[in-house]
Amino acid sequence: MDDALSGLLHEVRPQGALFDQSALNPPWSLRFLERTPLALLTMVSGTAWVTPDGSEPVPLRPGDIVLVRGPEPYTVSDDPGTAPLALVHEGDRCTTPDGRLILGDMPMCSPERQEIVLLKGTYQVRGSVSQRVLDALPPIARVPAAAEGCPPLGMISLEIARDVPGRQVVLDRLLDLLLVTTLRDWFERPEAQAPAWYRAHGDPTVGRALRLIHGDPARPWTVAALASEAGASRARFAQRFSELVGQPPMTYLTEWRICLAADLLARTDDTVEAVSRQVGYSNAYALSVAFKRTMGIRPSEHRAIARAGELPVLASAAG
Repeated sequence: MDDALSGLLHEVRPQGALFDQSALNPPWSLRFLERTPLALLTMVSGTAWVTPDGSEPVPLRPGDIVLVRGPEPYTVSDDPGTAPLALVHEGDRCTTPDGRLILGDMPMCSPERQEIVLLKGTYQVRGSVSQRVLDALPPIARVPAAAEGCPPLGMISLEIARDVPGRQVVLDRLLDLLLVTTLRDWFERPEAQAPAWYRAHGDPTVGRALRLIHGDPARPWTVAALASEAGASRARFAQRFSELVGQPPMTYLTEWRICLAADLLARTDDTVEAVSRQVGYSNAYALSVAFKRTMGIRPSEHRAIARAGELPVLASAAG
């Protein structure tokens, strides 16, 4: 893992392509109440509007991709004025607006017509590393269709048309690919206001230092060592890093190590001593001091909270 965006691949858990074969007949409107951290929407054919609660409608045309940051509800419809005809809850459970369970196809769906097909992937995103990426996203991000097309989306469309064993597994993997390529495309757009750590990866000096930090966080890095590896003087490197990333190299290194430690504490049964060595601290005490200073709680407290399902977030590392 050499950057936070790559780290996202290790943390997302696609829940499948909901409505991947549904043909939606106007008027149609789906209100999503799943409260998932991240959703990806695209039209295989036809057009739609995506309306997050409290925000303006965003058009969704064939080939466009929209990322919706949860957990707030949102609506996808043929027209912003169409009232929701079905509510989608956690566990892919669908109901009518008055609460009646929809067991089969929704009234707006028809297997005979294939004019409007919505593809939707929902993602469970876990961990402090992935939270850095989510924190950099607006409530809704739209990436317009590219003139040259989108290879992952084309592969997904072909897979949807097949009815063979392993189809959902392939779709899940392709949705992973589509998510990361969409995030990259979004962060390259001027309106995205990409986070400093993402923009800095394009700098030959600071970008190399970031890749070294991410690739080997346990190494006993110093400003001088990073500067040497990056091919710059210590003073010039420190100044350039602070200018581009928004914080000094050692501050960034500490926060990255704490992000990694937080995720290891949440996901594994490794002792605090073992985690400390994995992320570059000499012992459990050194990690505990840095962890408490950065996160506001001790590593053992973080682990208990994580096991209870309420992870604290390292907001300052989102940069």
